[in-house]
Amino acid sequence: MDTRLKYQDIIKNILQQHSDYRATLADGYQSQVLFDDERGQYIILDIGWNGDRYLHATPIHLSLIGNKIWIQCDDTEEGIATDLIEAGVPKTDIVLGFRHPKVRQYTGFALA
Repeated sequence: MDTRLKYQDIIKNILQQHSDYRATLADGYQSQVLFDDERGQYIILDIGWNGDRYLHATPIHLSLIGNKIWIQCDDTEEGIATDLIEAGVPKTDIVLGFRHPKVRQYTGFALA
């Protein structure tokens, strides 16, 4: 199987699991998954009311650029990179996009 297609499946599975979990915590808002295979964008969107406060947040945003998974935003406790590694994605194919390019060399993940 093509690496890109394999990574699309892995990303979708992981994000759906996170969304399902977040839905159990939700009190008046929804956790939705948004997949755009053509542009390589994968997002969890929390939207709705949390008490008296309107919530519109993107706790997880992944991009598939070439054959690398870029973590653009990660507001999870354990870190989405952990889930990707457990699913078989090598660290060399994961880029911590939210880290400044100058410090990526110290993360143990891809530099891209």
